[in-house]
Amino acid sequence: MGVSTFGDNGWVELRHLEYFLAVAENRSFTEAAKRLHVVQSGVSATIKALERELGVDLFVRGPGGVTLTPAGQELRPRARETLDAARAARDAVSATRGSVRGTVTVGTLTRINVIDLPTLLVDLHARHPEVVVHLRAASAGSAGLLRQLRDGDLDVAFLVFTGAVPADLDARLAAAVPLLLVVPTDHRLAQRNSVTLAELAGMSFVDSPLGYGTRTVIDKAFAEAGIERTVAVEVADLGTAATYIRNGLGIGFLSWSILDDIDDSGLATVRISDYELEWRLFVTTSALRPPSAATRALLALIDETLPR
Repeated sequence: MGVSTFGDNGWVELRHLEYFLAVAENRSFTEAAKRLHVVQSGVSATIKALERELGVDLFVRGPGGVTLTPAGQELRPRARETLDAARAARDAVSATRGSVRGTVTVGTLTRINVIDLPTLLVDLHARHPEVVVHLRAASAGSAGLLRQLRDGDLDVAFLVFTGAVPADLDARLAAAVPLLLVVPTDHRLAQRNSVTLAELAGMSFVDSPLGYGTRTVIDKAFAEAGIERTVAVEVADLGTAATYIRNGLGIGFLSWSILDDIDDSGLATVRISDYELEWRLFVTTSALRPPSAATRALLALIDETLPR
């Protein structure tokens, strides 16, 4: 096991830092243990050993989970830098043998069908069998994935942006998909070919929670048009939104990629004539951290599959 030089009294193993970051990300010793495939007592003992070595408490323990102390917040980016440096050293050694190995952690949205991710990962394994990919579904939409990417807890994230990509990120446009207004077939707008945003004022909507990419796109459009909007039902998986719309709980916006995957009986689609509502998906990495060899292998394969 490798070591680092944190602490003035001795060595801190890289394993200590890996466990520390797992607990920091999951805010739970139990969840960290599941991610690391070890027993919880082992995680707790390792963190206690690290705190003894550094002479400070790194976490505040409570019934609702754990949070970082100021010392833990200071350690987090430095621990990430140390592990990244160790990973780069391993990559360099592996490269001398002509192989690519390592782990890539990828953050995905709850429903991405504009990219065939399973087939992509099968191809990656065929080319680089020593590369392991960990997939993490978004629990707070694009906003949550963005935080994890910036914290270093993700190597790659599929994110939706409504404007310019932030300067601290590198992004490849993976898909640009129009959003269509979806209404029940007995709705008064169902027979229309197109409507304006203003005509939707006062209606109730089914949409994603705040922080999700689709919700951000739509909220931005209505805000720019100066129209207030009421979201009556929030659903994390827009694939289920059609059921609520079909039953009259609100109207909503869905992409053709979602509509192709669901039962669209009882639904009608209408185009928005005065605003371009577009869901833009990006494959995103941090511009502040060099990607590992395993991450570069995945990105290269993604580049091959993306439309030019």
